[in-house]
Amino acid sequence: MKNNQHGRDSNLHVLKSSVNRHALFGLSISIFAVVVATLANCYFSTGSLSLNGIYAVQKDLPVLWLLDALPFIFLFWGQHVGSVLAYEANTLINDQTDDLKNQTASLEKQVMYEATHDSLTDLPNRILLHDRLDQAINTAIRHKYKVGLILLDLDRFKEVNDTLGHFAGDRLLKQVSLRLTGIVRKSDTLARMGGDEFAILLTHVKSTKDLELFINRITKVMVLPFKLSGMSLDLQASLGVALCPDHGKDVDTLIQRAEVAMYAAKQKRNGYAIYSRNLDRFSPRRLTLMGELRQALQRDELILYYQPQINLLTKTVHQAEALIRWQHPIHGLLSPNEFIQLAERTGLIKELTNWVLNQSINQIFKWQEKNFPMTLAVNISPSCLLNTELPEIIIGSLGSHNLGKSMLTIEITETSIIQDPDLAYEILNRLKKLGADISIDDFGTGYSSMAHLKKLPVSEMKIDKSFVMDMLNNSDDETIVKSIIDLGHNLGLTVVAEGVESIHIAKRLQQLGCDTLQGYHFSKPLPPEEFEAWHAGYADVLISELLD
Repeated sequence: MKNNQHGRDSNLHVLKSSVNRHALFGLSISIFAVVVATLANCYFSTGSLSLNGIYAVQKDLPVLWLLDALPFIFLFWGQHVGSVLAYEANTLINDQTDDLKNQTASLEKQVMYEATHDSLTDLPNRILLHDRLDQAINTAIRHKYKVGLILLDLDRFKEVNDTLGHFAGDRLLKQVSLRLTGIVRKSDTLARMGGDEFAILLTHVKSTKDLELFINRITKVMVLPFKLSGMSLDLQASLGVALCPDHGKDVDTLIQRAEVAMYAAKQKRNGYAIYSRNLDRFSPRRLTLMGELRQALQRDELILYYQPQINLLTKTVHQAEALIRWQHPIHGLLSPNEFIQLAERTGLIKELTNWVLNQSINQIFKWQEKNFPMTLAVNISPSCLLNTELPEIIIGSLGSHNLGKSMLTIEITETSIIQDPDLAYEILNRLKKLGADISIDDFGTGYSSMAHLKKLPVSEMKIDKSFVMDMLNNSDDETIVKSIIDLGHNLGLTVVAEGVESIHIAKRLQQLGCDTLQGYHFSKPLPPEEFEAWHAGYADVLISELLD
């Protein structure tokens, strides 16, 4: 402030000095003009220039004294007016400077607010949450108490956006933020992390019981229906919880572990989960696997294994399911469960699916050349099923090897149809018209209805192994298996049972009329050479065992 005032005083001094300088210049000109006029008047009046003559002329004309004094009068008046104008100009400049400073401060405050708050809900955003969480962790460690972080993700929010539009989705997010704001303490922080994900920072957690009580409050406010566009919507949320210092002592670790717990809650559909190492058994290497997956495609680290399917009608093995594996140079052989979700999240799933299709068709061609006819079933992910180019990719690849279109069976899951039923029906019908066989994988675990099922151009359904593996000990599972077999046959479909792990299950499925069996009792998934050896040495023996 002192520096600003000094600057203003300096500006005022400069303005006054400039005015005085110009006033003195004007005075000099005026004095020169008066002297010249007086001398000229003396000369014309007396015929010469002398002091006595000048005095006589001045004495005889008193008005000249007034004229002589005017320059000095105007000098003082000009200095006064100049000083007033300089002061007023300085005041005006100061006022405008203050206004600009206030506007700048206001804009800086607004920019800072917008940088740390969500524009839709007006809640703190990820940046501000990071800052407050960092402060809370440092304070908690210093004073030896706990800090809790809850990540909340809305279930099936995408369906709201897709069905009602993004404007309706934004209104729903505002309603959620208002409800959550009502239960959060002033000392805590509710933030929007982005999309349909929120975070709640609990600055002081006394015990796990207090944490569970707060989670119950969240559950109660979320269980009430949301009103939107004249409709009543039931919206559920999955919560992941991490505590400091129990689960991490820095911001990134705590957020990452709360995310792990949240995804676990979402997968298990049990509302919430508190972080534990059991939930995170794959996480230490998840980030590196995500980065290495693309390199695995380039380095030929991915391989296909094949699990045989026993056809009970023909008493032969004419088809196998192609299952991808990753031969990781450090972690060894990885199953699809460890990297398929990573491929979905990173956008590599399309490239991965194309690789599986090409490898499968190449393998069929190689076996054909060896006079070893074998058809293959290939799983197609939900996102790839909705790729309008899929039929051309499959038929083009088969045609390039001069293979029949029925050499490949496309396996889809029930859930992949639900995402966009109309587009899924269109693509599946195109595949069917082009001659490809289509199978519904893991039947009974998704959201199929008779309305969907009767529209699908499928030729086969596969009973999920969760019903098959314990069917001899669980009458409900056996009833479900029998019902699926009957349903499939009534619809004119072939029925495949997965998860056959004993001869007793195999024979019971045979009695129930199942058409094809697949499982570890016959063989685990094998690389090509081992599959050929198994087929030559064990296939007939296992089939004979069924016929006894």
